[in-house]
Amino acid sequence: MTASSETNDLALLERLAIARRALAEQIGKRIIGQTQVVDDLVAALLSGGHVVLVGVPGLAKTLLVHTVSRALDLTFARVQFTPDLMPSDITGTELMEEEPGTGKRAFRFAPGPVFGNMVLADEINRAPPKTQAALLQAMQERTVTVAGRTYDLPRPFFVLATQNPIEQEGTYPLPEAQLDRFMFELRVGYPTREEEEQIVMSTTGDKEGEIVPVLGAEELLALQRLVRRLPAPPSLVEYAVRLARSTRPDSAEATARVKKYVSWGAGPRASQYLVLGAKARAAMDGRAMPDLDDVRSVAHAVLRHRMVVNFQAEADGIPIESLIELPR
Repeated sequence: MTASSETNDLALLERLAIARRALAEQIGKRIIGQTQVVDDLVAALLSGGHVVLVGVPGLAKTLLVHTVSRALDLTFARVQFTPDLMPSDITGTELMEEEPGTGKRAFRFAPGPVFGNMVLADEINRAPPKTQAALLQAMQERTVTVAGRTYDLPRPFFVLATQNPIEQEGTYPLPEAQLDRFMFELRVGYPTREEEEQIVMSTTGDKEGEIVPVLGAEELLALQRLVRRLPAPPSLVEYAVRLARSTRPDSAEATARVKKYVSWGAGPRASQYLVLGAKARAAMDGRAMPDLDDVRSVAHAVLRHRMVVNFQAEADGIPIESLIELPR
């Protein structure tokens, strides 16, 4: 790395830390509380990862995503997942058009809502598997293939999905292959009493906080590249890999409880996201190198949706979080 590029990176790092504070301020105009969720969501966006938000109705999951898209000045599209939703409703379809004057007919591709910077897949588990699968290529390859032609999606590109953990009637659980595409699973909990009183006060009047964009698409892409350029010490990579491997019951690193209660553990993508998430958390604090605490801060969000517990765990009422051990 040259002195000039190092200076540019330090300036970008400072810009990122300032933007993070400004972003939190803008989000706070409409979202009260949920500080940890907001921080983790920003870390995922800086890493270029997708997020699934899990929480009961009424906790402002949709409003949070929309507010973040406004604060980042990104194109936003919302897809309400329902049992009758078709894959073409997401990816787009080809339409037959007749040219005025000549009468010639030709197919024209009409892009679907997935052609946006930030796509909200609301209640993603309400749609059948073939419709959920329409997002797989988009999430992994950032492309969409329709009628044999492949189209690039705009950059940056994020899928932010929501799920209701209570109402399971008429839902289709996401397959493990699709869950693995999400960098984080974030749990949105109830607000405190003081926060709820503030929410009621701010949402029952006639004033609404105006969101001022903090970052544009190009600047966000530059910050994503900066996050990837941050060095990860070998000890941090070793710790992240050991942590991911400890969730696999057939691994030497697995604990006795994991061997007893887990059917399948996290794959290599979890190790990658642990390191990327740690880099993003360090950058958000203005630090040029992540440490083990940064890995621990994102571990639950990265690992819990990649672990499949067995019947014994369900019978004993063992939550997945209790099986994730974070050695010091």
